[in-house]
Amino acid sequence: MTLSSASNANLQIGSVTVPGTVVLAPMAGITDAPLRRMALRYGASLAVSEMVASDALARGHEETVLRAEGEGVAIHAVQLAGNEPASMARAAKMAEAAGARIIDINMGCPAKRVTTGLAGSALLRDLDLATSIIESVVGAVDVPVTLKTRLGWDDAATVAPELARRAEAIGVQLVTIHARTRCQFYTGRADWAAIRAVRQAVRIPVLANGDLVAAEDAPAMLAASGADGLMIGRGAQGRPWFPGQVQARLAGGSTPADPPLDEQRDVLLELYEGWLSHYGRELGMRCARKHIGWSLAAAAVTAGRPPEAARGWRQRLLTLEEPAQVAQGIRDAFDELAWRAAA
Repeated sequence: MTLSSASNANLQIGSVTVPGTVVLAPMAGITDAPLRRMALRYGASLAVSEMVASDALARGHEETVLRAEGEGVAIHAVQLAGNEPASMARAAKMAEAAGARIIDINMGCPAKRVTTGLAGSALLRDLDLATSIIESVVGAVDVPVTLKTRLGWDDAATVAPELARRAEAIGVQLVTIHARTRCQFYTGRADWAAIRAVRQAVRIPVLANGDLVAAEDAPAMLAASGADGLMIGRGAQGRPWFPGQVQARLAGGSTPADPPLDEQRDVLLELYEGWLSHYGRELGMRCARKHIGWSLAAAAVTAGRPPEAARGWRQRLLTLEEPAQVAQGIRDAFDELAWRAAA
């Protein structure tokens, strides 16, 4: 697919048409329903749930169920992780019954707590087990199944093209490749060009993922990888509007400016209320903390300051114990940043 056709196309994921080609990545503990709704409002084509442990979802674990929820999300996509085919199939059925229109399988998470359980990117060392899991999930649901993985476990075994071929043969409808091996974790630079081997191995759509933090780099990432679209993870932390900016850039226009500081403040306050409502007071406050830090750092940059300029406010806000105090602290922090920007 050429750059011009990719940038103006929709993604066809089996029977589901996604309006655009820029997807918010599933990020553990981050892409819950409030954040996904916000990213979609700002132009993300699709937003995938955070990684959900299949066995916990199958047991009905309350917090896990909340993390898989997709209320208010037009195309609800749930990512599952696990290493047991039957458990993955049960969880996929539950997610589908709860409204998921796409099931994504995680075979890329590099975290030790995941790989020691032989899930995530550990499955890149056992393609037969990976294949069995894919077969079980595809056979369990009627909605499209997708796969997110890495290039391989290490540089000596870049098995992503073979895994993608197997997945396509079983019925997977899209593959996303994070352009690193597991052993790289998030160090070094993502090798966008290495994704091209996967693109050449399959006919289903391929998304490129890894290190896209500036919308101006999106055309180069698409050209190097040969992918049909892009998936954005860490680049969207504190910037739920960023996938929409990338989509606009690929559509041939100029990159939209970041929202003004008062809009960024209102976005964070709305998200904060959303987390409190979604999770309840205690868990909601805990889940919000990392987002507050990222959002203040992004706001500092908008104000023409280095991200570290917001560190003091971040430290103060993370020690507060009352939601009303946190909300007022957010307002005060943005007022100070706006004053500094105007000075």
